[in-house]
Amino acid sequence: MDWWDAAVRDNARWCGAVCATHGQPGATDADAWSVPRRSPAFYPDAVTLRRGVDAAGLLARIDDGPGASVKDSYADLDLARYGYRPLFTAEWIHRPPADPGPGPGPALTPVTSADGLARWAAAHGAGPVFRPALLADPRVTVLARYAPDGSVTGGAVLTRGDRVTGVSNVFGDERLWPALCRAAPPGVPLVGYESGADLAAATRAGFRPTGPLRVWLRP
Repeated sequence: MDWWDAAVRDNARWCGAVCATHGQPGATDADAWSVPRRSPAFYPDAVTLRRGVDAAGLLARIDDGPGASVKDSYADLDLARYGYRPLFTAEWIHRPPADPGPGPGPALTPVTSADGLARWAAAHGAGPVFRPALLADPRVTVLARYAPDGSVTGGAVLTRGDRVTGVSNVFGDERLWPALCRAAPPGVPLVGYESGADLAAATRAGFRPTGPLRVWLRP
């Protein structure tokens, strides 16, 4: 399996799931997933699905005005000449099926209610981006770590595909990564992307980088 491609396609499905809860399910073809109107905060207007996508054609699919963003999944586009600037770079990651073993710290628990999702989203920092309709999507599991007083101290999202499970929106301390591996479906590879200290934490939990990505923003 090409882990880079698997991570890219899983992430596009996740972006589509989030945007669908905002009335924008998006469109997918061999080149990209995209939405014609501005995506919710923190989410791209397009995600490339292969190398060598035509930049002009890609931008014609989206609202190509200030605030537009593109996830350049293979870090091979030059959008600077179209008025974009790099927002951040990261690494796609994967973890083969493996027993994560026992670990310290509280377990991650699925979020099952709209109120619980609202508290999770507030702790995450993205607020209204995450809507209750996400909880009805059978592919999506929102996980929370709770303190003894019931407050949310960390969490993540799992997105189940045919051959891999995606990991995204991980927040909290480094113990979240081993806990996340224990909470994921057994025997299924995990994919996602991270950068900086989060990439280092994921690597210590058994994830491996598979290739770079770049997110472009039009100021």
